[in-house]
Formats: sequence, C-alpha cells, structure tokens
Amino acid sequence: MAAIDSILMEIEQEAKVTQRVFERIPGDKLAWKPHSKSLTLGQLAMHIAGGQGRLAEIVGKDTHEIGEIGYPQPGSQKEILEALSQSTAASLSALKKLNDSQLAAVWTLTKGGKVLLSVPRIGFIRSIIMNHFYHHRGQLSVYLRLLDVPVPSIYGPSADENPFA
Repeated sequence: MAAIDSILMEIEQEAKVTQRVFERIPGDKLAWKPHSKSLTLGQLAMHIAGGQGRLAEIVGKDTHEIGEIGYPQPGSQKEILEALSQSTAASLSALKKLNDSQLAAVWTLTKGGKVLLSVPRIGFIRSIIMNHFYHHRGQLSVYLRLLDVPVPSIYGPSADENPFA
C-alpha cells in the first residue's frame, strides 16, 4: 500500500461528511455572516468546497508562489455541492499521481519570493489540504447553529442528530 492511499480514502470519507453539512445550508442565507470580519456563509462554503482541489493541483510542484486568495460568493446551494464534487475529484486525481518519494520530498510555499512554509509534501497535504478544511467545516457548523439550522452528525452525535440512537 502506498503512503497516499490512506489519505485518498480519508478525502473520500470526509467529502461525504462535508456534503451532509452543505446539504443543510439554507439557500436564502448565503450572504449571511456572523460578524463583520467573517466570510459570508456562501463564501465559507465555497472556500471549503473548492479549496481542496485547487491546493491538490499545486502540491505536485516543488514550490508554489501564493497570490491573492479569493472568496467567491455562490448563487445557490447547488453551486456549492457541485464545487465540492469537482474539487474532490480533482484532489483525488492529483494526489494519486504522487509516489512515496514525492510525498517525503520538501514542498515550499512562498509569497513575494519569501518562504512561508517548507515541509515534507505529506505534511502540507495533512495540514493544509485536509486539516485546514476540517477546521473551516467546523466553522460552518457554527454558522448553521447560529442560524438555528439542525447540525448534522460529523464525527459523532450533534445536538440535532444521533447516528447511534
């Protein structure tokens, strides 16, 4: 088994969880945000939905110069779900191409020529491509709670859903 196999499996499993969360997003609240410094509900969802695939594409190179990060505002819940599906497929496709030696090789992120991060590629995959989006999915579940939308089970029971009952 290649080192990437367990990551690919996790991405597939987590995409299903993320889809359940996205299915709860009220289409009429996409412009809502909990604070003036926060992203809108739609922007946060699109960041989660599309970001993993974009990042997986750049991890195949040895270095990446970061530009401005955009946060598009979706027009519908359907747009968010489609972005998740496309991003998941792109992420799996890009990561499947990496062998064990590439995963162990150092990957570098720069901005303006300055090194921001230089880590083994598998560390970048774990920290940024995966954990980063789990963090944002947690934020999204708080947005749902604040909007009084039932929060789905993510890793176990929520106050609204118990898959073990």
